[in-house]
Amino acid sequence: MTIEVPDVTAETAADLVSDGAFLLDVREPDEWEAGHAPAALHLPMREIPTRIAELPRDRRILAICRSGVRSRAVAEALIVEGFDVVNVAGGMQAWKVADLPIQTSDGTPGTVV
Repeated sequence: MTIEVPDVTAETAADLVSDGAFLLDVREPDEWEAGHAPAALHLPMREIPTRIAELPRDRRILAICRSGVRSRAVAEALIVEGFDVVNVAGGMQAWKVADLPIQTSDGTPGTVV
């Protein structure tokens, strides 16, 4: 069975987050620490099965990683579990190209690694 995973651009993702969507960053801790979208929740891909209860079922989830590959796999798995999920195409690399805010955990400007 093939699961259709919808994609959105980084710009559309930022607009959706402004409208109340939930941004889920599935990258590794070192990637997160280097820089992330300000509104994102960090939940590394490998931890999702044990922490799935932390995800909202009443809001659209936007899955993001560095390039969009890991987040697509997470989105597919979450769709199977009944979540409303879309993938941010191009991931944080696209977020950076779109000149959207990237910060570290202490609020200083971050980068994408």
